[in-house]
Amino acid sequence: MTPETLAEKVLSATRAAFEALGLDTAVLPAVTAVERPRDPKHGDYASNIALQTAKKAGTNPRALAEKIAENLASTDGVAKVDIAGPGFLNITVDAAAAGEIAGQIVAAGASYGANDSMSGQNVNLEFVSANPTGPVHIGAVRWAAVGDALARVMRASGAQVTSEYYFNDAGSQIDNFSKSLLASAKGEPTPENGYGGAYIADIAAEVLKRRPDALDADDPQEVFRQVGVELMFAEIKSDLEAFGTHFDVFFNEKDLHDKGELDAAVERLDKQGHIFESEGAIWLRTTTFGDDKDRPLKKSNGEWTYFAADCAYYLDKRERGFGKLVFMLGADHHGYIGRMQAMSRAFGDEPGTMEILIGQLVNLLRDGKPLRMSKRAGTVLGLDDIVSAIGVDAARYALARYSADSSIDLDIDLWTKHSSDNPVYYVQYAHARIAGVLRNAADRGVAKGDTYDASVLTHERESDLLKALAEFPSVVATAAELREPHRIARYAEELAGAYHRFQHDCRVLPIGDEEPTDLNRARLWVVDATRTVLANALALLGVSAPERM
Repeated sequence: MTPETLAEKVLSATRAAFEALGLDTAVLPAVTAVERPRDPKHGDYASNIALQTAKKAGTNPRALAEKIAENLASTDGVAKVDIAGPGFLNITVDAAAAGEIAGQIVAAGASYGANDSMSGQNVNLEFVSANPTGPVHIGAVRWAAVGDALARVMRASGAQVTSEYYFNDAGSQIDNFSKSLLASAKGEPTPENGYGGAYIADIAAEVLKRRPDALDADDPQEVFRQVGVELMFAEIKSDLEAFGTHFDVFFNEKDLHDKGELDAAVERLDKQGHIFESEGAIWLRTTTFGDDKDRPLKKSNGEWTYFAADCAYYLDKRERGFGKLVFMLGADHHGYIGRMQAMSRAFGDEPGTMEILIGQLVNLLRDGKPLRMSKRAGTVLGLDDIVSAIGVDAARYALARYSADSSIDLDIDLWTKHSSDNPVYYVQYAHARIAGVLRNAADRGVAKGDTYDASVLTHERESDLLKALAEFPSVVATAAELREPHRIARYAEELAGAYHRFQHDCRVLPIGDEEPTDLNRARLWVVDATRTVLANALALLGVSAPERM
């Protein structure tokens, strides 16, 4: 029995209690939930529905709880219902009902955990979007892990998600990049505001390899800009794919300019009545919508501002049919929130159409000291540095394991340990350990069979593990709703712990020449279900589930 199934039974029992007591059922919620109590002595699950509804119905919560408990106790799968305090319901599920979840999980396989909590939502999720002026830095690598995991979690929750990378191939940074390449090709020092590092020399050399005439061209810098940006971005794409991060769309900022979309956006905002001119510049009156100051769209010299491109890009997404726009931005973008939300409102969209998530800084540590420099980039650490230090699986797991709005220190020594101290190793080892049990069972001819007797699963460790397994769909739904994929990692660690305790106290396979019992077979179902859920959780994080370690 899943928590969702039990919650439906609680709501049904409550409705029956209302009808029996002559109370107005209109005050009942459309859905309810049950929670696992902190103390297992208080039952398997708890509900406060009597406390939530009694006052609205004009009745005593304790009396209402007693009637709900009476109805619920006669429901299939419920062994006992106790009432605590002013009206809390403490519910104990019978072993057979609790154990059924193992079979349901094995039958569902890779789809277990999927839910429809975001069904019907068409989401554009933009993340990383690092400028193609250098390798992906470690802050953007965090978004590569978190953003990709969030896309997976939202899809598992029924949303239609398009992952998108905004390719900023216009503006002064690209000019500085191309100047740096040209200077390197000429053997000259890095220009002011330019980019250094070994990668600049590598790309400059590759440009000359592809275009031997580059230095003799009418506009050498333009040649280095076009070819250099293409090379840099191809490398970024390749690195992200190798990291397991896939994008459905790569969107070029230059296209917004070439297609006249900035003019179209300003025209739309003007029709909405939010554009004004001052001192030869064109402005958007964002203060109308809570921004701290109005924002320029076009300078007095006729140049577009970055914010104008932001407006055009936002409108482009909305016109592509996305009802929810989620932007993942770095720690230095807090100032963008007010102006971007104001811009969304200026286009006439409701609050909540756009969400902006801010990620905090990442520090890579060795021997307790921060690593600051990248040999290749010559500046901040990047994707290559973290992958070479701890590997793809550990990097993805470590970066997605923490709430994105908190800074994190990743200790290389910890994340390369082959011990339970290393969270990703701990979870992967649990999966590998289970795979070993299933191999041993097959080698010994012990099959779990097509069915099993769930009523024999009465051990406390079995109960704990089954309850943890049953929670996975709601964990996925919550992670999607709150945009917090780190909940998947923390859940996986808790599940791995529950499994390790189960295997310590509950012998799965018979000893020696003993014949397999119903209990052995039932426990094999539980083991197989746990393997499924661990694999599914790791897959949502883009992390492998090894069979051997």
